[in-house]
Formats: sequence, C-alpha cells, structure tokens
Amino acid sequence: MAMLKEEPVVKAEMNIRKPVDEVFAAFVDPEKTTKFWFTKSSGKLEFGKHIRWDWEMYGVSANVYVKQLEENKRILIEWEEPCGYSTVEWTFTPRNGYETFVSITNSGFQGEGDEMVEQALDSMGGFTIVLCGLKAYLEHGISLNLIADKAPDAHVNP
Repeated sequence: MAMLKEEPVVKAEMNIRKPVDEVFAAFVDPEKTTKFWFTKSSGKLEFGKHIRWDWEMYGVSANVYVKQLEENKRILIEWEEPCGYSTVEWTFTPRNGYETFVSITNSGFQGEGDEMVEQALDSMGGFTIVLCGLKAYLEHGISLNLIADKAPDAHVNP
C-alpha cells in the first residue's frame, strides 16, 4: 500500500437559483434541511452550539459542533465521522442577486490512508447528493428523498 502524499480534501459545488439568504437558511434551519438531507436535528445551527443530526432510516446520527457562522456567507463545523471528527465548511457566494453558488469542503479525515480515501469518496458522493436535493427543493419545491433512496437495503427503520 502506498502512503498518501497529501490528506484528501473533498469539494462539492452547485449553483442554486435562489437568493443567498434562502440558501443559507436551508442549511441552518432544520425545518428546511430535513426536506433534503437528515431527518431530525436537535436544533438550528448557531455559533458555539453542539447539535445532533439523525438519519432515522439508517439508524445513524452525527454530533456537530458549530465553530463559525457568518450569516449568508459561511458555516464551519466539526462533525463526527466513523474514525473521528472532520471539518466541513460551506461558503455561499451571491450571483446576480437571485442565485447562490454553494461550495462545501470536507477535510481532516482520520485514520490510515485507505480509510481516509474511503471517507473522502463517501463524503464527495454524499455532499453532491445533498446539493442536488437542495437544488430540487429550493428551485422546484420537490423533496427527492435522495438520501433515503441512496441505500434502501441499509434502512433499519422503514
């Protein structure tokens, strides 16, 4: 097995045809986020707050710590991974006054080389699906159930 020269960093990006305040709120307010990502949250994202996100269909949860929150600009969290914690950063760039370019970066994966690569690949796919679900929800009012449908055989709660 070859050693990694650099630790993996994942980036998923998408243009959303909605104003930045709506897009930012979709990630901060669990009333909205549950329409395209996790199924339950212990609260809104707020600076310095510890939150728990649940994906009830899979019987899994993640503990989240909000390290930074700049309204309509940036969210920085640490969240629980199978091998430890990693860092996730969202940036929100307004475009034309009615569009927002969202960039999600995940870094700081823990473990050995192969474990970090596996986590990074899973993260890349996961955050890409999250952004696609966000786009459908905000632009068209459709909840696509992408997270639940990604691995239906892994459901523990039908």
